[in-house]
Amino acid sequence: MTEKKIIAVVGATGAQGGGLVRAIQSDPSGGFTARALARDVNSDKAKALADLGAEVVAADVDDGESLKRAFEGAHGAYCVTFFWAHFSPEKEQAQARAMAQAAKHARLKHVIWSTLEDTRQWVPLHDDRMPTLMGRYKVPHFDAKGEANPFFTDLGLPVTFLLTAFYWDNFISFGMGPKKGPDGTLAITLPMGDKKLPGIASEDIGGCAYGIFKRGSQFVGKTVGVAGAHLTGAQMAAALGRALDREVRYNAVSPEVYRGFGFPGAEDLGNMFQFKRDFEEYYCGVRDLAVARSLNPALQTFDQWLAQNKNRIPIE
Repeated sequence: MTEKKIIAVVGATGAQGGGLVRAIQSDPSGGFTARALARDVNSDKAKALADLGAEVVAADVDDGESLKRAFEGAHGAYCVTFFWAHFSPEKEQAQARAMAQAAKHARLKHVIWSTLEDTRQWVPLHDDRMPTLMGRYKVPHFDAKGEANPFFTDLGLPVTFLLTAFYWDNFISFGMGPKKGPDGTLAITLPMGDKKLPGIASEDIGGCAYGIFKRGSQFVGKTVGVAGAHLTGAQMAAALGRALDREVRYNAVSPEVYRGFGFPGAEDLGNMFQFKRDFEEYYCGVRDLAVARSLNPALQTFDQWLAQNKNRIPIE
């Protein structure tokens, strides 16, 4: 019996990493097994992964030595950062650098870095179409990841850059779900105009990543974008309405209005949606639905995701 290749999964108790661990462990004949990295190995989520047969090890993305230990003996690693836990681009980059160095130290054969575009390549800092944030970013949680890409390439790592898309789970847990207007009608609010927004079930990102690991060398040195559907705000509202059996409208606001909503990260997200709106052709084009489905045949459409998750969407 051939020994299974170990994939070390950063953020295994989170959305992307958890999806990857479950994808690996649900394919016993796939030749891979998951090593789930968690800060708290005794958490309920970590224990659930152990129940699936994953090896659960303690590691902290802020502790480079713990990452080196966790990557040791693995074939590959899935690297992801957690901007919304701290809102610090600098911290995110330090974590990415530590992961890249640990991957080099462990001589990994394949690394996937869950990254995003550095939007300053499209909207330079001097461009006043959108405000500059934190002194040096347009979309901090995008730009910091894109800026970290060379940490992996400069070390000569066999890396695949994975571009993710808008999580449909944001309708459940990020406060983006339908809200009642003054007349009681539900609406979702996005500054996308009539442009399409690539979206995906967060669980499916892990399935796509597993597909990349299975193809191995085919994707080393490549950038791969994934999405489950490209939908306008009006199309998402209509789908939500069908699933909830209630009218849901699409409230298309300007990015300026969205940036002024005042919740933590509103400016960052307002700029993000403006980037996706203004560069729709590029942004959708690189997140190819056919590529995502070829990597993950179980990829869900928005309607399929809603059928499974509609009861989890809070109605405010």
